[in-house]
Amino acid sequence: MRNRAFTLIELLVVIAIIAILAAILFPVFAQAKVAAKKTAGISNQKQIGLSLLMYSADYDDMYPRNDDCLLNSSLNPRLNDNTLRCAGGAVGFGHRLNHFAWQKWVMPYIKNVQILEHPLRQKAAPDWDNHGQIVGGYVLNTALTGSLDTWNRAPTFLRQFRNSFRGGSQTGIPSVSEAVILLELPATTLSVLPGATVDPGEVSETVYPIAIKEFWRWRLMDGGVADCIARTRGTQPDSAKIAAGGMVLGFADGSAKFMPAGQFLAKTPSKSEYLGADPSSHTSGWTFQNDCTFTSGNGGFVQPNININYPMWALGG
Repeated sequence: MRNRAFTLIELLVVIAIIAILAAILFPVFAQAKVAAKKTAGISNQKQIGLSLLMYSADYDDMYPRNDDCLLNSSLNPRLNDNTLRCAGGAVGFGHRLNHFAWQKWVMPYIKNVQILEHPLRQKAAPDWDNHGQIVGGYVLNTALTGSLDTWNRAPTFLRQFRNSFRGGSQTGIPSVSEAVILLELPATTLSVLPGATVDPGEVSETVYPIAIKEFWRWRLMDGGVADCIARTRGTQPDSAKIAAGGMVLGFADGSAKFMPAGQFLAKTPSKSEYLGADPSSHTSGWTFQNDCTFTSGNGGFVQPNININYPMWALGG
């Protein structure tokens, strides 16, 4: 009995069917992968938020904000080689204990470096390799915690005490279930969301949140610097900046959730509301930095109105 082989036409038909099925299923698989990572990101964020609560419970309701240097304290074990790494330069900041390495403050409560990494984002290799800092994932909202720059500083060094406008404690926040203390800051070289000051020329200053819709619009939505300056585009979530069209947020009560970019912007005041400044200008309201090219750890703007009701930023009563 002769075995019948497939004809060339039959093989081509089968290949075409497989190609069609692959074209249909691959996007589904990709979406499932993103959804799984998003769920893991929410879980990680929640664990970090709870660790901040445990820290504050151990320190009289105060959030962490110390500044110190401790030998062999790097999160990257490769940098723990008995060479003190706090002065920058060739040795880096691997053993510095300040807000740029805020993850060290919560490590005693979570004991797992991987939890500190965002599954949907790639941590910056230079910061990890040179300083042991996790940049490119979750950031700490230092407008709520405050921060210090006191290690090895002279008493007259400017801006070394950056005091939260809410006192640096959980009880100072009007609505802890709505106030964001952990979030993402796309396209940045920072591990924190810095607070902004009104007068960047004092030893001790009050820091306020960068709660400006126009600022966040260009970090979440489509368009580059030129579009930001021209105030064009910026209407659709940019997958190159934020995965899945939104951000994983951690709240001051220890909860966490994913929030679409549009909803995040709706919960953020405009520049005219917050600063009384012209929203059509990317420089108005700022005393240094601006909406479009903000990259530094310092920010400054005119006196904000903290009485407007935007609880996500701890504004209002």
